[in-house]
Amino acid sequence: QVQLAESGGGSVQAGGSLRLSCAASGNPYSAYCMGWFRQAIGKEREGVAIFTSWGGTIYADSVKGRFTISKDGTKSTLILQMNNLLPDDTAMYYCAIRAWGQKCLDGATYFNWGQGTQVTVSS
Repeated sequence: QVQLAESGGGSVQAGGSLRLSCAASGNPYSAYCMGWFRQAIGKEREGVAIFTSWGGTIYADSVKGRFTISKDGTKSTLILQMNNLLPDDTAMYYCAIRAWGQKCLDGATYFNWGQGTQVTVSS
């Protein structure tokens, strides 16, 4: 069974940067979508950034140009580099993975999740 463990969250001021990591083990998918989702208090969960098994990336419009998703293949670790953070980026960030298919940014299509890491951006 796949296991996902996030790390790297914290508190920063607006304009700052954070780097999130998701260590994955037991990935059963040869073709997959793996990515970051977030949920702020009182808001619905939203897809942030996706990395596909062939190296493709998908970003939510709200983070394009500020966030970069990548994967360290040797360590099976998914990275989210977040720059120019805004207070609206404050949320719990979760890592998830599923088999490749449609709607990779739709969190409702995922069944394998990490525990999450909190990101807080102050103005």
